[in-house]
Amino acid sequence: MASSEEIQTLVLTTLDKQGGIENTESLKDSNGVTYPYRAVVGVLNSLTSKEMLTYTTIEKDHYNLTTEGNEIADSGSHEAKVFNAVDSTNGISIAELAKQLGPSAKIGQGKAFKNKWIKKDGDKLIREVESIVDQAQLDVLEIRKTGTHTNPAILKDLQSRKLIEKVKLVSYKVAKGPKFSLTIEKQATDLTAEMLADGSWKTQTFKKYNFAGNPPEGGHLHPLMKVREEFRKIFFELGFEEMPTNKYVESSFWNFDALFQPQQHPARDAHDTFFLLDPATSSNFPDMEYVNRVKEVHSHGGYGSIGYGYDWKIEEAEKLILRTHTTSVSSNMLYRLAQEAKANGKFRPAKFFSIDRVYRNETVDATHLAEFHQVEGVIADKNLTLGDLIGFMEVFFEKMGVPNIKFKPAFNPYTEPSMEIFSWHPGLEKWVELGNSGMFRPEMLEAMGLDPDVRVIAWGLGLERPTMIKYGLDNIRELLGHKVDLAMIQSNSACRLDKKMGKELVGRDAVDA
Repeated sequence: MASSEEIQTLVLTTLDKQGGIENTESLKDSNGVTYPYRAVVGVLNSLTSKEMLTYTTIEKDHYNLTTEGNEIADSGSHEAKVFNAVDSTNGISIAELAKQLGPSAKIGQGKAFKNKWIKKDGDKLIREVESIVDQAQLDVLEIRKTGTHTNPAILKDLQSRKLIEKVKLVSYKVAKGPKFSLTIEKQATDLTAEMLADGSWKTQTFKKYNFAGNPPEGGHLHPLMKVREEFRKIFFELGFEEMPTNKYVESSFWNFDALFQPQQHPARDAHDTFFLLDPATSSNFPDMEYVNRVKEVHSHGGYGSIGYGYDWKIEEAEKLILRTHTTSVSSNMLYRLAQEAKANGKFRPAKFFSIDRVYRNETVDATHLAEFHQVEGVIADKNLTLGDLIGFMEVFFEKMGVPNIKFKPAFNPYTEPSMEIFSWHPGLEKWVELGNSGMFRPEMLEAMGLDPDVRVIAWGLGLERPTMIKYGLDNIRELLGHKVDLAMIQSNSACRLDKKMGKELVGRDAVDA
C-alpha cells in the first residue's frame, strides 16, 4: 500500500496538471487500484489544514455480490439449474431433481414455476418452454462489473434474495487552496522560547489548532444533591453552621477514641471498617495532653466514669481509615470549641451540622452500599437536658414535614442517654425508625477540655432512604454507583419537602448519629 507521502505527491501533482480532481477514484496506485478512502481523506485533511487545497465529499451506493451471488454469476441461477436438469423429452422426477441439485432444487423450483419455465405432470417435472434467458445471472454479472443496476426493482429483489449487499462508497472532489504548492512546508506545533529569542516566530508557519467539538450539555443535579440541599436549608433556617467534611480519611483517634468508643469495639474490626494500607497510620494528633486524657478515661475512667479498664494503645489510635461516620468531624469541631473557650476564657454556644459521605465495609445489596451519606446535627450549650433534645427534634422533623414522632431508649458508646427516633408511617401503618440521637458523654466532652456544665445534644439520619422514597426508587444501586441511569438524573424534578412529602420521609436504614 502506498504511503501517505506518496498519496500527497500524487494529489498535488494531479492538481497542478489538471487544476482540480473531479473524483479521487481516478487516483490509482502503480497497479491501477484505487486508494482506500481512509488513506485519501487523511492526506486531504492534512493538506487542508495547511490551506493547500479544499475538498468536498462524494457518496454513492455500491453493491457487492454475496458468496451466493458470486456462485450464481459463475454457474447460473438456481432456477436455471432446475430448468437445465429437466429433460426436454422425459422430464424428471422431483426426487431425482433433489438428488442431482441438492439445496438448489428446492430454491430453484419456486422461481422456475413462477417464471413458467416448468410444470408438474404427475410425479414429474416437465419443461413448459424450449429455452430460457437466465436473467438473474445476467443481473448479478452486471452488478459485479459496475457495482449497481439501472433497474431499482431488480436491486431490491436481489437484496431480498441476499445475492447482493449495499455499501457506501466515499470519494472526494478536490480543488486548489489559497496556499497551494508542490512542496509541503513543515509547520511548527508550538511557540518556543528560541523562536521568541531569535525572532523566527515572525516568519514561521504554525499548525492550526482544531477546537471543533460538540457543545457541552448543561449539568444536572443528582437527586441526592437535591434532597441534600433541602436538608441544608432546614439547618440554615435554624441558625446552624456547616462543618467542613472534606476529610474522608480519618485517624482512628478522631473516628473512635475521641468519642469514647473502646478499642475492642466490633465496629473497629476489618469486617466493618475500611483500613488504609499506605499510609497505614498517622501521628498527627492534637496536643498530647488531650491524647493522654483520652487514654486515661479509656483505661481508668474519670469525670464520674470508671472507664473500660483496658490498656489503651496509641498504635490503635494511629490507624488510618475511611471515616465510618461524620461524628468524627463533630468530635474535631467540639475539641476546637473547647480550645477556643480556653483561649478566650469564655464558652461560645454553637450549632453545627454536616451532610457528607461515610464508608462501611458492608455487603452491597438493594438497600446497602459500602458508602452512603449521613445527615448530622450538633448543639453545644450549657445545661442542656434531654428535654431540650426531644423538643428540638420535634422542631427539626416538623420542618421536614414529619410532625408525629416518638422516642425509644437505645445505646451508643458516645451518647448517654441515647434515643432512636420513630415516626408513624400511614402507608405501612406502623412506626418506623427515622434516625438516632443522644447527649454526648462527659467522658468525651470533659476530656476535650469543655466545662462540666456544657452539654451537647446530637442526632443523625440517612440521606439515601428519603431520596429513594422521594424519587420512587427501590434499589439503592439505582441511586448511587455504576448502575445509575443518567437519563433519570437529567429528567427528575427539583425536590421539595412539604407536609405531604414529609410524611413519607421515613426509613428503616437511618444512620447512627
